[in-house]
Amino acid sequence: MASKYDLKKSNNGKFMFNLKAGNGQVILTSEMYEAKAGAENGIESVRKNGIEEKRFERRESKKKEPYFVLKAGNGQIIGRSEMYKSNAAMENGIQSVIKNAADAKLDDQT
Repeated sequence: MASKYDLKKSNNGKFMFNLKAGNGQVILTSEMYEAKAGAENGIESVRKNGIEEKRFERRESKKKEPYFVLKAGNGQIIGRSEMYKSNAAMENGIQSVIKNAADAKLDDQT
């Protein structure tokens, strides 16, 4: 199974996407967008920025769980990861985004 972007319309009428690795696991979730075009632009931004290590910001939740966000060149958050149990697992998630971001196919489910 190849990596892909799942583009969806949520119950509130907004658009979002998930980047999924080849095994189907979600490795990055977007912000909500008012318009489908905004979500499509977000996917293109992940394709461009998701291959650059410097665009990832490592963070820690209030529960001390590591996670990361992916930022565009202007500093805006494009997407975020799940909460991980360890820093090593988070680093694996970042490497998975770097590996899959540019070439993942679009699965438009809207």
